[in-house]
Amino acid sequence: MAGNTPLHLSTATITLFVALAAVLLFVTEWLTVDLIAMLILVTLVATGVISPEEGLEGFSNGATLTVAFMFVLSAALLKTGALQLLAGSMAERFRRRPKQATMLLILVVASVSAFINNTPVVAVFIPIVGRIAASAKIKPSKLLIPLSYASILGGMCTLIGTSTNILVSGIAESKGLPGFSVFTLAPVGLSLLVLGVLYLTYLGGRLLPDRDEDVSLAEQFALHDYLAEIVILDNPKLAGVRIMDSPIVRELDMDIIEVRRGSDRFTLPPGDFRLAADDTLKVRCDREKIKSLKDWVRLVDHSGSVRVMGTGLERDNSSLVEMVVTPNSEFVGKTLRQVDFRRSFRAVPLAVRHREETLHENLYQLPLKAGDVILAEIKSHYLTELQRIEQRQDSPFILLSSDTISDFKRTRFYFVLATIVGLIVLATAGITPISIAALGGVCLLVLGRTLTMKEAYEAIDWKIIFLLAGALSLGRAMSNSGLDTQVASLLTGVVSQWGTYALIAALYLVTNLLTEVMSNNATAALLAPVAIAAAQQLGVDPMPLLVTVTIAASASFMTPVGYQTNAMVYGAGRYRFTDFTRVGAPLNLICWVVTTLLVPLFFQL
Repeated sequence: MAGNTPLHLSTATITLFVALAAVLLFVTEWLTVDLIAMLILVTLVATGVISPEEGLEGFSNGATLTVAFMFVLSAALLKTGALQLLAGSMAERFRRRPKQATMLLILVVASVSAFINNTPVVAVFIPIVGRIAASAKIKPSKLLIPLSYASILGGMCTLIGTSTNILVSGIAESKGLPGFSVFTLAPVGLSLLVLGVLYLTYLGGRLLPDRDEDVSLAEQFALHDYLAEIVILDNPKLAGVRIMDSPIVRELDMDIIEVRRGSDRFTLPPGDFRLAADDTLKVRCDREKIKSLKDWVRLVDHSGSVRVMGTGLERDNSSLVEMVVTPNSEFVGKTLRQVDFRRSFRAVPLAVRHREETLHENLYQLPLKAGDVILAEIKSHYLTELQRIEQRQDSPFILLSSDTISDFKRTRFYFVLATIVGLIVLATAGITPISIAALGGVCLLVLGRTLTMKEAYEAIDWKIIFLLAGALSLGRAMSNSGLDTQVASLLTGVVSQWGTYALIAALYLVTNLLTEVMSNNATAALLAPVAIAAAQQLGVDPMPLLVTVTIAASASFMTPVGYQTNAMVYGAGRYRFTDFTRVGAPLNLICWVVTTLLVPLFFQL
């Protein structure tokens, strides 16, 4: 026994180091969450904290598989066009009774998010909310934060509302404990939802910013200093050469948006397009490059200085679009150059709203994050193709100005709805595990030709799947090393003398503060084993503590980076970081107090 002690301490130290390193990486966003999770898994296996079999069992865990299947079911429901139809029908209500319509919007989004993944729900509603706001003369900033918060609150109500709930249930089952039923979280979740709806409708709305949106996109993105028109001189270095060989492009790193030659216009000309003397070019470049133009070209205006395009952006054969990067986008962590943005999407980036900054320089070198808004100029005829891409399950972006609403397929909708209700009934009645019920639902939808297998694969957010697998391996490592017991002892030693409510309050607070700065799934994976160990030390049922961790891990309202739907509306609503803190802090406090009071009432501790 003594010989095993140093090894035990060593594995606990390694696990603690890995956990702290993971927290640092999640907070700083140096790496994507799925890569961090895989590094966790590899490190823990390589150091012997967990076996290779334990490291890989996260991929076959029922929780991971259930989340994957629920992504497919969500995609099938979205494909019916039901959500777009429902959201589009709400515009008239906002014009007549905006406060009641806001409450209805929150309730609708929360209700849907309780049963399907909330990220695609928010993705569907963002452009529609923008159109509703314009129609009802309401600022989008008054609606987008409530939209995100509603999806979070709805996801707390059922097992399948969000991947965090399924993950915690899976961790419990891996330790031989009963997992959550479909409606285990409902008593607490529904209570928080009711209070959240009232808060967002009558108090939170007053705290939301009311920023003026009635300005052109050029002004919103401060483009005036970054667009210029120049004339090509009769110079062999410029005239007669291909764009890809032109020093304007190669040495000054400019994007040529349009070439005007007499009465002809060439929008977004390809790289092999040859320039000619007296061509007028519309270019995008940074301020210093505009100054450097004097060495190459004769500037258009009479003063001999750079002519700024201003509101001359919109032309008959080109359009401006705002593209919001989605959480599962291929853009995340990559630059526009790496995704070959110009050639793949026939678009020239003009600016990027990156968190609270609007960036114009070095756009092709900027690593993108979820929620970033790309302002791009495209050929007008290609807008339809971008809207088609947006409708794909794996679309890398949302078009804020999109007017595309999918046709409502009534028969398909009832078929998908019946499938989802059926799997909920089977899982709730205990006839079959939720993972098998969800898999059966996927098979039924494919056999019924609602989805193809290709669409099913594309619907799965593989980043989340890899994150869950890595998170489960970290939970296993905490148990193997005894780190969960040590942390639980520290927690119970500090608060146990104050009673049950103090333990619930402390566990919620620690979980909630951590989830505000890192992934909610990673937070749940860290603290669910601690909750189980604390319950075992106190000789109580672990279910109340697991419910506390689950609710706290999802209740991320104070920062735009704690939950992926918050990140999605961050740039779209032109919010500042402090907007989330101002509106979300009171809601966080409400959830903390109410959860602390209700968990001991609904669950025997």
